[in-house]
Amino acid sequence: MTTTTPMDLLPHDLDQALLVGRVWRSSPHQGPALVVIRQGEVLDISASCNCMADLLDRDDAASFSASVSGESLGSVETLLDNSLTDPQRGPYLLAPCDVQAIKACGVTFAVSLLERVIEEQAGGDPGRAGELRAELNEVIGQDLSRIAPGSTDAMALKRALQERGAWSQYMEVGLGPDAEVFTKAQPLSAVGFGAAVGLHPASQWNNPEPEIVLAVDAYGHAKGATLGNDVNLRDIEGRSALLLGKAKDNNASCAIGPFIRLFDERFTLDAIREAQVSMHIEGADDGFVLDGTSDMREISRDPLDLVEQTIGAHHQYPDGFMLFLGTMFSPIEDRDGRGQGFTHHLGDTVTITTPTLGTLINRVDRSDRLPPWTFGIRQWQAHLSRRQGA
Repeated sequence: MTTTTPMDLLPHDLDQALLVGRVWRSSPHQGPALVVIRQGEVLDISASCNCMADLLDRDDAASFSASVSGESLGSVETLLDNSLTDPQRGPYLLAPCDVQAIKACGVTFAVSLLERVIEEQAGGDPGRAGELRAELNEVIGQDLSRIAPGSTDAMALKRALQERGAWSQYMEVGLGPDAEVFTKAQPLSAVGFGAAVGLHPASQWNNPEPEIVLAVDAYGHAKGATLGNDVNLRDIEGRSALLLGKAKDNNASCAIGPFIRLFDERFTLDAIREAQVSMHIEGADDGFVLDGTSDMREISRDPLDLVEQTIGAHHQYPDGFMLFLGTMFSPIEDRDGRGQGFTHHLGDTVTITTPTLGTLINRVDRSDRLPPWTFGIRQWQAHLSRRQGA
């Protein structure tokens, strides 16, 4: 791995960062607890705030988190260590969101747009990707990153590609006026820092997608940000866009964390617009190593535009939502044979990092071999009742 100590996994300006999250506690009431990190200490603030959605809905979310008192659960270093053990020891990190919807934006970068078109035309066959990549670059003949979605130039390119039979549903959401926004996972189903992420057992061509995730309140205000891994099954989605649900929403296929960093006067949305997200993959069985980056300055749609396309008069989210902003990382390096491109091996370690948000680490396994998701809304409500009745 690229980090050496637990503190390396946290924001580089930790003393100035307002970090909130969720942990699993075994006592006094087994279940999730809301925490803040203050001067390296983990404080359980569940007695003052029921859930992350409630905290984010507060007008004073940042100042409240900076001053609220709570029960000490020890050091953040110990919490990170607990979360990286297998099996995880308590208390350990959960995904920092709870009842929010988990939404994701696709093809928001020109590079990923081309790769989605390749998946579609390859019909899920990785062996055809190289040939199709060369053909598409020749047909398009220009840098898509210079074309604003929905612009006059974009519509002119659409007409030209339609005439050549090269237009695609992915081109439509990448260059057209409407962004692709889909449901990535269900409330309470995402896994957190240190947990294993799952691949559907039918997939043989897949990759991680390192992304920044906005934490948006019920009123459509972006209140903070964190990191996410939108596990991507290229062969399944490539067979048909109608299989997006099967490709995206599986047991443990969504990782978010380690913490939500709240926006304040030191950390604003401009820091997200300028962020560079790094990815490091290490294979457990073959020594394979892959590094990549996703530069948010290359995104084709502004983060606030993506928020506005998700929530408004047309659609409300009374519990708020987490919004994956997309990635330009789409690995094509051959791993298992010439022309086969990249795919995960079981046991891979995926490390996603950016200096202002810290690091998200997950190990790769199969969705059907990982512990099933059992803690849903009813279990969460029962846990709140036990805690409040104590």
